[in-house]
Amino acid sequence: MDNTKKFYIDGAWVEPTTSATLDVINPATEQPIAAIALGAQADVDRAVAAARRAFESFSRTSVDERIALLERILEVYATREADLAEAMTAEMGAPAAFSANAQVPCGTGQFAFALEALKKFRFEERVGTSTVAHEPIGVCGLITPWNWPMLLIAAKVAPAIAAGCTMVLKPSELAPLNALIFAEIMDEAGVPAGVFNLVNGDGPTVGVALSSHPDVDMVSFTGSTRAGIEVAKNAAPTVKRVAQELGGKSANILLDDADFATAIPREMGSVCANTGQSCNAGARFLVPADRLEEAAAIAAKAAESIVVGRPDDERTVIGPVVSQAQYDKVQRLIQSAVDEGATVVAGGTGRPEGLETGYYVKTTVIAGVTSDMQIFREEIFGPVITITPYSDEEDAIRIANDTLYGLSNFVSSASHERARTVARRLRSGMVHINGAGLDFAVPFGGYKQSGNGREYAEWGLREFLEVKSIYGDNA
Repeated sequence: MDNTKKFYIDGAWVEPTTSATLDVINPATEQPIAAIALGAQADVDRAVAAARRAFESFSRTSVDERIALLERILEVYATREADLAEAMTAEMGAPAAFSANAQVPCGTGQFAFALEALKKFRFEERVGTSTVAHEPIGVCGLITPWNWPMLLIAAKVAPAIAAGCTMVLKPSELAPLNALIFAEIMDEAGVPAGVFNLVNGDGPTVGVALSSHPDVDMVSFTGSTRAGIEVAKNAAPTVKRVAQELGGKSANILLDDADFATAIPREMGSVCANTGQSCNAGARFLVPADRLEEAAAIAAKAAESIVVGRPDDERTVIGPVVSQAQYDKVQRLIQSAVDEGATVVAGGTGRPEGLETGYYVKTTVIAGVTSDMQIFREEIFGPVITITPYSDEEDAIRIANDTLYGLSNFVSSASHERARTVARRLRSGMVHINGAGLDFAVPFGGYKQSGNGREYAEWGLREFLEVKSIYGDNA
């Protein structure tokens, strides 16, 4: 069934209220592969009304009922993994193996950890003669981006269901096809009508309608800091809860005792995964000033092994960036670094040789970047690494913290204790020590303009709960 020009509302695929559509572009070919319907205020109103009706009963379901529902969703999700991977390769340009082995399993992981959190969570606890109860917050507007679509959809939908909430999802219009398949999964799994709803559309229309809607109790948003500020403004008049995971500009500190030959290629591989399109990418390398040339040479050599290519080529490590706008932004930032006096030691502006069609970006390393340069301060979202020298450990910490963002940071050192000490002084919601990867069992989120609230496991579940004190309940 082709549901690309329909919305999923109240347990059924329905026609939109307008005829507006948007082409979905394959970034590897620059050609349209589908067209989706674009929603309007009336579509959001219909979806929110369905979620509000469903909340009355779904909020009172038992923990066992919600456990069973999450288990059914996981079962059906497993049957659609190939379809999800194919969709993400087509609409994002992600290499086929990366879609199948990274993008799709992230959705599985989020549902699995939300399920385990639900099994263990105490929704009521006795405190003296009172009871503290955790209750579902209500109808939730979920707004997700295109870069890790299944991860980020699941990181919101799974804990919302675990909490007993109902929801309306607005996925990114740049990569919406996987979300439509996800809605089919929810339908097949038997999610009660109105609990999960999907309306496609753009931010200025559907995003605004959802974040400002008086019958939406909470908005969970992942995207740029600029857009997050608008979401918060739209939500303010109705004083709804806003949970946000926004931009980042993560520092990647290599202390003077680090094994550069091991750490630099490892960290570059991590940054460039998903074509550098990750909010927590540690693309801002900080190295001792007296080892700047050494670090640049190692990074330039490592860049050669990160093959940029077509998504269906088995040799490809990274594919194109997602859109013409994203390509233009990356090119602009690379050129700004050159204009401001930094040195390109690998890659640079323009497309890689042989990839004249598609939004392909060269794996780029830029050395001698200083804190007054635009590329030092602005999120790149591409396979571009900058290298900034520091004088000593104190200077490295100062430079790392010299940013409006605070999502993540990275530290490499031959001494675990030294890395631990530095990690605790970095102003960010997460720090990776010596190449440690993400852990879905612990919270994900940032300080400062990287957002508020946390996702994943129990911390994600808590975001969708209100807290009620019942006095004298145990008198």
